[in-house]
Amino acid sequence: MTKTVVVARDRLSEATTIQADPAPLGPDAVRLKIESFSVTANNVTYAVAGDSMGYWNFFPAPEGFGVVPMWGHAVVEETHHPDFTVGERVYGYLPMATHLDVLPGRISENGFTDMAEHRQPMSPIYNQYSRLAADPEHDPAKEAERMIFGPLFKTGYLIETMFNSENWFGAKVVVLTSASSKTAMALASVAKDKSPGIRRVGLTSAGNVDFTRASGLYDQVLTYDQIDQLEKTRTVSVDFAGNSQVLRGIHEHLGEDLAYSCLVGATHVDGRIGGSADMPGPKPILFFAPTYAVAAIKEQGAKAFGMAVAQSWHRFLAEVDGTITIERRPGIAAARDTYLDMVGGKVDPAIGIVIEP
Repeated sequence: MTKTVVVARDRLSEATTIQADPAPLGPDAVRLKIESFSVTANNVTYAVAGDSMGYWNFFPAPEGFGVVPMWGHAVVEETHHPDFTVGERVYGYLPMATHLDVLPGRISENGFTDMAEHRQPMSPIYNQYSRLAADPEHDPAKEAERMIFGPLFKTGYLIETMFNSENWFGAKVVVLTSASSKTAMALASVAKDKSPGIRRVGLTSAGNVDFTRASGLYDQVLTYDQIDQLEKTRTVSVDFAGNSQVLRGIHEHLGEDLAYSCLVGATHVDGRIGGSADMPGPKPILFFAPTYAVAAIKEQGAKAFGMAVAQSWHRFLAEVDGTITIERRPGIAAARDTYLDMVGGKVDPAIGIVIEP
């Protein structure tokens, strides 16, 4: 019996669990039993952008519902493919569920791509799975951290790469909203290492100020009602929050001093829709990490890109060590409850939640 959490696509705060008998496994297919995945603000972004960016298309669901993608670990439970054996473990993009059937292709020692037809229109980055036995990024002692921080870290890494390649558009300061979020922390870490001349300013809610300052990743931490304290100097902003009032506040305060306005994800469900029109300063531009990842791999080569990311990743892990407490929650019902808490903004950023369905 498979169990899957589905979300009402037009009411993201409504979710339920459905179950079904698994379909017969097709030729060359592999059935994965999902062992664990994390639930973070990133998953809320997938739901918010489910229609506009195709995130609902990865894992089919009944009409009017969607399956929110997760990042996590799984084990081969059944296989009709000669290159895979029962018990092999993998890491990658998973449904909020107990099982996933994949059709492996482009197989190598350390990974494969799911060639299921319905997944091919989407970015290949999301269809790639790591085979843990030969995965250089895999650390058995840091599996939870990889699920919680890994995908978000790569987004932060790629944002810094983009800014660095443009000489930060002449700016000396980067302002990050939702500074307690894991993607913002990743960007701050990479910028601290690779662009030390850029001053990092974090904006966060009053309740998250202490956590954000304690991370040591920011030169200055302000609350959202202190936007008027931002220094009026050449600045770029990266909005992770998706709160249109906050974004407008940054634009109105900095005006022509704002050199670039980058939009990434949305940790607030109210979003930015209709709230960014007619603002002073540059037009906000949406950052889509997979596009930049594909370009970076093409330019540097997969091996060189992987090594560069891994180097920054291990540095980031050392910096955030001890900043969060790992909380493991058993059962698929816990996935549903945690997702709803995340949508409602009820999850402490100092807690990293791992679901074991």
